Amino acid sequence: MLTKTKRLANQFIRDKNNHVVVGQFPNVPLLGWFVCMIISHVISPGFLKTGLADLSIAFLFTWAYLEIAQGATYFRRLLGIIVMITVLVSYFR
Repeated sequence: MLTKTKRLANQFIRDKNNHVVVGQFPNVPLLGWFVCMIISHVISPGFLKTGLADLSIAFLFTWAYLEIAQGATYFRRLLGIIVMITVLVSYFR
């Protein structure tokens, strides 16, 4: 039983080459989300602020989709699912 649990834990954080993959760099959608979010919080209210805020959500949604579809580990896929659900709930609320 312990070996089965250990094997599942290894699959959760290790890729097919047995490397621990929790984060990767560079990640363009995450960088785009971060930059757009920061700029949208700094500038004054208006169309540009709204557009950048929406664009930041689109970048984050894209990142989550890519993690779900192509994540290297189960951890990254689960993280993509959690972020996707959070983005959808917050956007439609």
